[in-house]
Amino acid sequence: MGKQWDKIFKERGKYFTKPQKDIPRIVKLFKKKGIKKVFDLGCGSGRHIIYLAKQGFKVYGFDISEHGIKISRNWLKKEGLKANLKIGSIYKKLPYKDNFFNAVVSIRVIHHAKIKKVQKLIREIERILKPGGLLFITVAKSPPKKIIMPMVESKMIAPRTYVSLEGKEKGAIHYLYNKTLLKKDFRNFKIYNIWADSSTKKHYCLLGELKSK
Repeated sequence: MGKQWDKIFKERGKYFTKPQKDIPRIVKLFKKKGIKKVFDLGCGSGRHIIYLAKQGFKVYGFDISEHGIKISRNWLKKEGLKANLKIGSIYKKLPYKDNFFNAVVSIRVIHHAKIKKVQKLIREIERILKPGGLLFITVAKSPPKKIIMPMVESKMIAPRTYVSLEGKEKGAIHYLYNKTLLKKDFRNFKIYNIWADSSTKKHYCLLGELKSK
């Protein structure tokens, strides 16, 4: 997956430039709650790194794509901003101490694996996030009635799980969530809200607060 995203970033540059449409509202909440240190899990080429840094947060980013991180660093330098960026797989132990972050954001990232790996990652998010810390994520959602194969050629490899066989995400695994499964996997969070991302219509947004451990 890292080589695949390296290829995408080499071909398309920043790929995404504008922040996810709910981020400005989420940032207002972060400021209201006194959030200082924010982690962008799967930061890609840096669209949210830049936005968060401009808002005055101490920002950390982590991504599997070396080229995506390179673009982020160059973008930060151009804007005169700073952030702590690292390269690695999100499905392994994250290189941060327990209770390290006040907030975590992850946009269209954590569902790119089979469910056991996704659930392991959620436990890692809980480990590095302080009790009372905030989480904002977006994940792939299943269609309203039943799982329908996406428009691109793909193959179901497990329940609610498919792999793309063509297109820009060729080889990428997608686990499809519904609201019930989100509530189950994020049971250690006080969930403020779950809603459909109106800009993509293919993702759920979840905003929550980590319960005391």
